Amino acid sequence: MEFIYLGFWSIIAIYLIYKIFRCIRIIPAQDVLIVERLGKYSRSLRAGFHILIPFIDRDAYYHTLKEQSIDVQPQICITHDNVQVKVDGVIYLKIIDPVRASYGIEDFQFAAIQLAQTTMRSVIGTMELDKTIGEKDLINSTIVAAIDQASEPWGIKVNRYEILNIVPPKSVLDAMEKEKKAQIAKRSQVLLSEGERDSRINRSLGFKEEAVNKSEGEKQRRINSAEGKATEIEALAVATAKGIESIAGAISDQGGASAIKLQITKAFIHNFLNVAKENTEILIPADVMNLPNLIANLTEGKKPKA
Repeated sequence: MEFIYLGFWSIIAIYLIYKIFRCIRIIPAQDVLIVERLGKYSRSLRAGFHILIPFIDRDAYYHTLKEQSIDVQPQICITHDNVQVKVDGVIYLKIIDPVRASYGIEDFQFAAIQLAQTTMRSVIGTMELDKTIGEKDLINSTIVAAIDQASEPWGIKVNRYEILNIVPPKSVLDAMEKEKKAQIAKRSQVLLSEGERDSRINRSLGFKEEAVNKSEGEKQRRINSAEGKATEIEALAVATAKGIESIAGAISDQGGASAIKLQITKAFIHNFLNVAKENTEILIPADVMNLPNLIANLTEGKKPKA
């Protein structure tokens, strides 16, 4: 009997020691402990050392204030053009009010996941498949806005939502791959035709520029030739004028008339000898033997008698 009595009190003592030990709380940084006193919310314990009152205080909820990432399991969504796609994602949220996160909803993580899935189905249901694949940012922002609006009483803040995969059925993937190949082939043909067109245009422009350059060159050549001929004629005229002027000056000088008569006589004899060749009939002036008179007539501008 004493053994049983001793064992009973030993159990009571161990239980009391356990309860006292359980009343000591060391809360890490970025963690919060929600304490209830006699079933009613008492206080929120932040980082540090804390002591609870045995049998009166109870640690009801334990939360972390760090940002949490929650996986959203894949689900089947139907697009606006009746294509089934499998979509999964990740929610990034953070507790901003531990009290409301404890008493505002039973399980805020589960609620956030369910709201994300229903919102995702609604958004994807308004889009066609091509737009669904290319508008991930729009879907993410819509889901974040919906969860953030509904989660305000829950004491949480949804920072972002990211779609990980959008997987259409295999038949749709095969059709999309064929369409992509056809687009690539079409683009290749268009690029080849455009390249050939540009090549022909470039060649025609080259021929045109070559013809223009040739014509400009021929035009410049003719201009230069004409200018050269004009310069030459002008130089000859100036030289002739100077020659005539010099001759006129020489004639007017003393002995000039005799010199010019001598030159005319030499030229006459030279030309007469060239004309009087074999088998050539010529008419000789009657006074050809009177050469001095003939020269005088020529210098005075008189015609010789036939």
